[in-house]
This record gives sequence, C-alpha cells and structure tokens, in this order.
Amino acid sequence: MTLLDTPIARLDGTPATLGEITGGKPALLVNVASKCGLTPQYEALEQLAETYADQLTVVGLPCNQFGGQEPGSSEEIAEFCSATYGVSFPMTEKIEVNGEGRHAVYDALVGQPYADEGGFKKNPEPGDVQWNFEKFLVDADGQVVARFAPTTTPDDPALVAAVQGLVA
Repeated sequence: MTLLDTPIARLDGTPATLGEITGGKPALLVNVASKCGLTPQYEALEQLAETYADQLTVVGLPCNQFGGQEPGSSEEIAEFCSATYGVSFPMTEKIEVNGEGRHAVYDALVGQPYADEGGFKKNPEPGDVQWNFEKFLVDADGQVVARFAPTTTPDDPALVAAVQGLVA
C-alpha cells in the first residue's frame, strides 16, 4: 500500500483515499487550524491552489492537537474556511498528526527531513509535526519530496521553487 492508497475521509465525512482526494496530481499536504496565528496562510494556500490548479492539489488536513486551535465541527471548519479565506481546495476529516492516534497519512510523512531551516526548531530531525501549517510536498506517485516548517509561508520562494520543480 502506498501513501495515496491510505483511507481518509473528506471533510464532509465521505470516505476516500488520499489519492482520490489529490486527483492523481502532486500535492501539498498541510495540517491546518482555524484559530492559529498562522491561519492567515489559508490565503496564500488558496492562491497556490489556484495558480497550479491543473498540476497540483493543495489538501488541508484539520488538526486540533496544537493548543486546541481547531475545535470546530466539520461544518464549522468548512464554513470558516470558505467564508473567511475563500478556500476551495479539498479538506479532509479532522485528524491527529502526532502521538498514538497519528493518522496513517502522517505515519508516511514524518520521516521526511525539512527542506528549510525547520521553523520553530532550527534544523530539527525528521519526526513529529511541530505545529499547525507544516507542509509536505508529495509527487503524483505518493513519494514525499519536501517538508516545510509551519512558519514557511505557501508563497515562500523555496516552497514555490519546490512546487515548480515537481510540476515542471
């Protein structure tokens, strides 16, 4: 089984695999939260999703593990993202990214080293997700090709260059 075969429900609860959600395209997977200081990154994520719509799928994976910053129901998350940031990219069910309850998608992601300086922890080792809005770039075959810290914005030149290199 590959990362893309991993079952994960959509935000509305309908069953899917990660590959069905990404539509067979490379993807940027981001653990998101509605009440985080980094939440304004939704705007740049939406812009990235629109710019590369034919070549890349941005996927939001809501998580409430960091400071309880994603407390809402699926309906509340969808309404907030749509009304506040115009989010149109796919979102999954709320999941855990660390610990015993870590979703299988993140089991496959957290071994990837950081492509940037690591954000909160300078040059951290691969392992647990540090905070909301950590980003993983995955190719169309489900291979993790880059990991970016939560503080690396979606319009950061290094992240954009990694996306362009993948979709070229």
